[in-house]
Amino acid sequence: MAERFNFPDGFAWGTATAAHQVEGNNVNSDYWVIEHTPRTPFIEPSGDACDQYHRYAEDIAMLAQLGFNTYRFSIEWARIEPEEGHFSRAELDHYRRVLAACHEHRIAPMVTFHHFTSPRWVAGDGGWDDRKTADRFARYCEHAAKYLGDLIASACTINEANLGAYQYLIGMTRERIDPARSRWFSEAARRIGADPNRFAPYLMCDHMKARDTMLEAHRLAAPAIKSCGHRFPVGITLALSDFQAAPGGAARLKKIRTECQDIFFEVARGDDFVGVQTYTRDRIGPDGALPPEPGVEKTMMGYEFWPEALEGTIRRASTIAQVPVIVTENGIAAADDSRRVEYVRRALNGVARCIKDGIPLHGYIYWSMLDNYEWNSGYRPTFGLAAVDFKTLGRTIRPSARWLGEIARANAIEI
Repeated sequence: MAERFNFPDGFAWGTATAAHQVEGNNVNSDYWVIEHTPRTPFIEPSGDACDQYHRYAEDIAMLAQLGFNTYRFSIEWARIEPEEGHFSRAELDHYRRVLAACHEHRIAPMVTFHHFTSPRWVAGDGGWDDRKTADRFARYCEHAAKYLGDLIASACTINEANLGAYQYLIGMTRERIDPARSRWFSEAARRIGADPNRFAPYLMCDHMKARDTMLEAHRLAAPAIKSCGHRFPVGITLALSDFQAAPGGAARLKKIRTECQDIFFEVARGDDFVGVQTYTRDRIGPDGALPPEPGVEKTMMGYEFWPEALEGTIRRASTIAQVPVIVTENGIAAADDSRRVEYVRRALNGVARCIKDGIPLHGYIYWSMLDNYEWNSGYRPTFGLAAVDFKTLGRTIRPSARWLGEIARANAIEI
């Protein structure tokens, strides 16, 4: 028999976006260059995206009307510091208006300072392979936080800082794109006047070097953000699959956990929270991740439909990091919206079990608010609680949005 579970007072209910995926025309970023290079692996460029750069007010109002109380979004380094040392007052003022719109609708803004994309000049001068990027990132964070901090409710330094190492260790990617063998990569570097061997956008660099640079960037950025003089929680978000050992995979699983999860959990011990971002499980064999078993349900991204993964990653993050947890991303790309409801329902049941067991879990943020630009997959996967017509840029609220919004409004669920 179902019982009503009440979430703790002040629980954060929200949705998330990333600047490059929704704002549109992020022309000073490294990924914009890559998307427009011939023979790129990206199936289409981001273009106008969802035009949220101009439509943020209506999107934030939609969240409030649905019943959410939190909006996680990123500010774009490539807009704020388009050339080294030049900080754009106009772009900072734009993000102040976005933050003010959140407060107008009683939405708590959770700001991410880096969500995959970087300025061209950063990527072309060693990027995330180079330790000095950590210092440059911290300087940007300090400058932006001083200008925006009075309106920020909480902050994430880096989105999925461990993702490159995770993808490499499970066998999804090579150690680094080889410019000598990748004509499109070399051409992208040439277009910004960079040495291809120094061109290192995040997720296209030396993944283990980038891991260490990201760790140092977070160590420097968290106090830089806090130096703004305004008190709000600061943490980091991590890409966390629920790893499960297949026959012969125990040793490989231990290595993966140690090198792309635990090292970040240990750094997070000095933070106000750790952000858990989980979509599925990975079964690990001797050589890395195994494909989903034949016949299992898969999402539009090709992941196994496994909402129970979230409970496992919350428990592990809490145990090792020993700080409060916020689910900063969880969701599904689905053509059938009823499967989105089923996925989130089962994931939230796991969230409830964690809270019942005393885990300090402070929020659940669904990915994503809108159908958006899903990187090299383009606009095909549909994660959004709201559908977007990419010809008119009109939004249509899905039934799953109203369902989740009612849970957020009630701060309770039947489990």
